[in-house]
Amino acid sequence: MNILGINAYHGDASAALVVDGQLVAAVEEERFNRFKHWAGFPLESVRYCLEAANLRLEDIDHVAVSRNPSAHIHQKILFALSKRPSLGLVKDRLANAGKVSNALSELAGGFQLAPEKLKAVEHHVEHHLAHLASSFFVSPFEEAACLSIDGFGDFLSTLWGTGKNNTLKTLGNVTFPHSLGIFYTAVTQYLGFLKYGDEYKVMGLAPYGQPEYLNEFRKIVKTGAKGFKLDLSYFRHHTDGVAMTWDGGEPSIGQVFSEQFVKKFGPARQPGEPLEDKHRNLAASLQAMCEEVYFHLLNQLYDATKLRTLCLAGGVAYNSVANGKIFDNTPFQDIYIQSAAGDAGTALGAAFYVWNAKLKQPRGFVMRHSYWGPEYSQAQFSEGVEARRADLEQVATIRHLDSEEAVCEVTAQSLADGNVVGWFQGRMEWGPRALGNRSILTDPRRAEMKDVLNARIKRREPFRPFCPTILSDFVGEYFEKTYPEPFMIKVYVIKPEKRSVIPAVTHVDGTGRLQTVSEAENPLYTKLIRSFHKLTGVPVVLNTSFNENEPVVCKPAEAIDCFLRTRMDVLVLGNLFIEKKPEAKLRETNA
Repeated sequence: MNILGINAYHGDASAALVVDGQLVAAVEEERFNRFKHWAGFPLESVRYCLEAANLRLEDIDHVAVSRNPSAHIHQKILFALSKRPSLGLVKDRLANAGKVSNALSELAGGFQLAPEKLKAVEHHVEHHLAHLASSFFVSPFEEAACLSIDGFGDFLSTLWGTGKNNTLKTLGNVTFPHSLGIFYTAVTQYLGFLKYGDEYKVMGLAPYGQPEYLNEFRKIVKTGAKGFKLDLSYFRHHTDGVAMTWDGGEPSIGQVFSEQFVKKFGPARQPGEPLEDKHRNLAASLQAMCEEVYFHLLNQLYDATKLRTLCLAGGVAYNSVANGKIFDNTPFQDIYIQSAAGDAGTALGAAFYVWNAKLKQPRGFVMRHSYWGPEYSQAQFSEGVEARRADLEQVATIRHLDSEEAVCEVTAQSLADGNVVGWFQGRMEWGPRALGNRSILTDPRRAEMKDVLNARIKRREPFRPFCPTILSDFVGEYFEKTYPEPFMIKVYVIKPEKRSVIPAVTHVDGTGRLQTVSEAENPLYTKLIRSFHKLTGVPVVLNTSFNENEPVVCKPAEAIDCFLRTRMDVLVLGNLFIEKKPEAKLRETNA
């Protein structure tokens, strides 16, 4: 049984393929077309998934789309009648719904097939139900409390319930126009971060401020017995409508906050203007308010279910700072959040919802790692290098190492020597985090490495932290919490005595968004960090995504391009070790 899951005409368009209940491949469309968070139809993602399984589109039995335009239709009609949104807003939403409803036609056209050639049955799974399924059905839990929380999808912003075996039961929801995700986006925009997905920047800024505006925010977001509600006078998404771009290209969202917000807090910061204490304090207040609502929902969910296992999904589930505090602020004892918890993950959830809930198949898969994307052979690495050999040999030496052990030992020594290393191995990660296969790595002991990375490659705001990958065996030595975190979605407090040992990955508040790693999840990456530990006594490396203001590199050619156009010192492609010559490093430093 072959089930293709699709997230289409929504941010982070993606596809996932489930064969006989096992995940075979999953990838975001941005990795192929190089537009961040691309919204449209994920044709190249589908093509990759089929190739990974050696299948044709005609072999697909079910296509599961993670949107259901018919869901909550009565609430939509009541809202339209009572609020009378603009005609443009209604037309835009109807056009988007029409595209979502024709996935099989889009697939047939993209593969130049007549629709009657396809045998697949088309299913539409409500957005938040797909989120819940994306976490619970691939979790290690037989039964769990489940929460999905984001901006909006299919007229909901929040959905909670329980999962047991191969069923999901919903217990409650929060409907449009009330949304914690929209609140976070509104303040993010007010602070001058206008791109789709910029919320994580504000999360990084928050520890630099104090929650001075928390009481004001508590009047804007009010918790209660049915979840929470917004004071809608501070927002415009429900009346004027907010321009959204979902049909190809990088998505965009128009201004969400209203003039009432400006009257209350003063003029919005414009992009590029200096960050002041006020902005830092607003960020801290936003994060504190988000956590209050988050823990309120989770504690209500626990009270309703008495389950101590928890599955989380939705864009707000990427708030790693809040995730790291769940154990201290709720009774939950086990938590599962898969690596693509945001909208990309709904493709995975839709596919497993059809397999488990609709087809009533027993669960038999646990997603323990994130490596479900494209991979390349050593021959393809060599072909990529040959195609750019003239450019590479001008600035670098190229060595072919004869074993994995040699690759890990030589790379570990290079890291210990202070080099910035591009590490390209195995299958690409599923989700936004680089987790050791498409990563840029450095030595976390060197405090200057944060500035070095920003100056040479990343060009990120200085308040944003870089992340540690740590061997699972050593988590308790370095962090206050020891719960495994293979997907880099929780922030834990670093033990005070270790902060000076790994300063490059210690945030201003003494925390780190860690990734734990072991041989079971990624044997080669683990071997590399063990080699680094043997050399330095530190079982941690700094890990950031292999990119420069673009989606994470997918193909060897993209890794080579990034290496050549930035001041990266080393590129490791499989067994190929490519290092900039001393004179090239000097030229780049003086440039």
